[in-house]
Formats: sequence, C-alpha cells, structure tokens
Amino acid sequence: MSFWKRLRARWRAPRGLKFTRSGRTFFVVTIGIGLGALNTGNNLLYLVLGLLLSLIVVSGVLSEYCVRDVKVRRLLPDAAHAAEPFAMRYELQRERGLGFALSIRELAPGLTGEAFVAVVRAGEPTIVRAQLTAARRGPYPLAELEVSTLFPFGLFAKTRRLELPETLLVFPRRGFACVEPPESGGAPAGDGGNPRRRDGTGDLLGLRELSHGEDARRVHWLKSATYGRLLRVEREREERRQFVLSLAERLEGEALETRCEELAALARRLLDRGHEVGLDTGGHRIRPGGGPGHERRVLSALAWVGFER
Repeated sequence: MSFWKRLRARWRAPRGLKFTRSGRTFFVVTIGIGLGALNTGNNLLYLVLGLLLSLIVVSGVLSEYCVRDVKVRRLLPDAAHAAEPFAMRYELQRERGLGFALSIRELAPGLTGEAFVAVVRAGEPTIVRAQLTAARRGPYPLAELEVSTLFPFGLFAKTRRLELPETLLVFPRRGFACVEPPESGGAPAGDGGNPRRRDGTGDLLGLRELSHGEDARRVHWLKSATYGRLLRVEREREERRQFVLSLAERLEGEALETRCEELAALARRLLDRGHEVGLDTGGHRIRPGGGPGHERRVLSALAWVGFER
C-alpha cells in the first residue's frame, strides 16, 4: 500500500453517514420548525423540535449498533463471467445483539450489485447472496467492502468499511458464436490440431443433432428422415482430437477482448465434444487435457491475458 493510501486510510472516518430522500425532507422540516420556534417562542414548536431531534439521535445510535459488531467473510464464486450476473455469497456473524436491514456492497471499480439481509442474530452465521456483474474480464482486487443499514427509520444510511483483501478472477464473456473445427481437416486459423484418432466403434449411446462442420458419414439417415433434421450417431468410443489454441498475436484493447472470448467459446465447445484442448498465450502454455477442471484452467489463463505482472 502506498504512503497516500495509508494516510487516507488512517484519517478516514470510521463511519459514513448520508441522507436518504426521506432524510433530506425530514431535515428540512426540522430546520423549519426550529426557525419557527426561535421566531415565535411557541412552546409547542419547541416540543415538536425536541421530538424531531431525539428521533435523529435515536436513529444514529441504533444504526451504529447494527453495523458495529458485524463480521463478514466473503465466499468467492466457482466461476464468474464478464457482463453477466454471478452469485457472490457472504457469511455474516455477530458476537452479541441483532443487526437489522444490512446491505453489503463491493467497493472494487467495475463491480455492480449488492446483497441484503433483514436480520443477523448473535452466534448464528447468516449466509446471504448477491448478484454481481463484472464489466470486464480479468482479476479484480477486492480490498474493501461496505456494510450499510437504513435502520430504524430510513432517514440516514450508516456505512462501515471492512478490509477483506482477496482477488476475484472473472472469465471472458460468454455468448461468442464459434464453429467446431472440421473432423477431416486442420484446425482453425491460429490454432493447432494434433489428431489422436479412435476407430469410432463401440456401444451406441444415442443420437444428437449434427453440428456445422461435423462428418456427414456419422448421420443416421433413417432417423433423420423421420424427424426432419440431421441426427448424428454417438457411440461410447468416438474419435478424439487434440487442439492447442493459440494467442500468439500482439493484440490490445477490443481486439484482445474479442480474441479471448473467441478462444474461450471454442475451448468450451471442443471440451464438450470430448476433445482435448491446450492453450498457448505466448507467455504461458497449457498442455492439452479434458474435463471441467481443465476447462477452468484454460479460462483462468485467458482471464489473466493482458494483466500479467
């Protein structure tokens, strides 16, 4: 942490307080009644003024009680993709008392969304989920989060910042339209294919619709004529190939984002088809493999492209 950040953290107020829309109206009314009481000397106005001021004090005391003792633990998601909501969970605990109407919000730039919990009881861990959205792929340093409450009257928002340093890795955006490489030829531009073929025989598993670029010799013509669309035979033992997706070009900005999204979609499609996929980003290489764990390794490597230290 730099000197200026440490200085700001030291001199920053331990709590934040801001008016809500109702709170601004309440404050204006209080000021107006106070001026009227001073000008007229009416005892009834003084009584109403004292009541309004006491509500402000009670609101500050109760909201401080709600946010003071709460402890938060962040539970990172298994997978988060850019430009689409993902679930972030938080575990809240209190040593004593109750906390009401608590909101949790991440302070990292580019993350939107917050979690809300109605009540947190002492000694009972409470799990709450937030639907967050990340504006871009890559690592997000989660240094702080904000706990706030509008309890009890909704006049003021009392906030408290908690330091929880972690890193959230966001995968490339999904939804990129890609085509699986043809079985009879080479791999797409920028990718390398090393076929490891099997005999294509074995027990019949079922039928599925033929995808663009797949071998038409696998079509079950009788069933295709019955259903009016091309259906491909799937067997227990199928032809498997190896692909190494390449990101060797020097790309920046939007071109780099588009290429990462394309490679992520292509890797997901090839792995779903049972092929083995590797990745070469220029500075990092992943050997071909398969399975959900390998897909996560490939997507993580694509998420770090352009953010390496």
